[in-house]
Amino acid sequence: MKLNTVLFSAVLTASSMMAVSTHADSTTRVAAASALGSVVGTAVGKNMGGTTGATVGAALGGAGGAAVASNKRNRTESAIGGALGGGAGYTVGKSMGGTNGGYIGSALGAAGGAALGNKISKDKDYDRSQERKWKKHRRHRH
Repeated sequence: MKLNTVLFSAVLTASSMMAVSTHADSTTRVAAASALGSVVGTAVGKNMGGTTGATVGAALGGAGGAAVASNKRNRTESAIGGALGGGAGYTVGKSMGGTNGGYIGSALGAAGGAALGNKISKDKDYDRSQERKWKKHRRHRH
């Protein structure tokens, strides 16, 4: 029970710190929100359905946190990355370090996955904008 109060107080503290941040769609903000969502999802899922529920909760929480914090253009990729990272991170963390390892793994996995998904989406947008630019046509005189 003591661990749950520490986790929830950490979530409240970090979310109040993130509310101060005004820059929208920062990769750091997306990663932090995904990590917090994954930890909360893990805790709720573990109480509802054991290890399987914790894995599903980590994935859903990571996806939700990333989707809330990211821009409309990058939302889907960030959510997919947060979900995959949260679920996989919980599984690996639990096998390495027990329950606490599962929480840490889900947070790190969701943060990394959401940041990677966000970065991939931004790179795709940049590539698309470069392709759409007008190209200078040089006329050769003969």
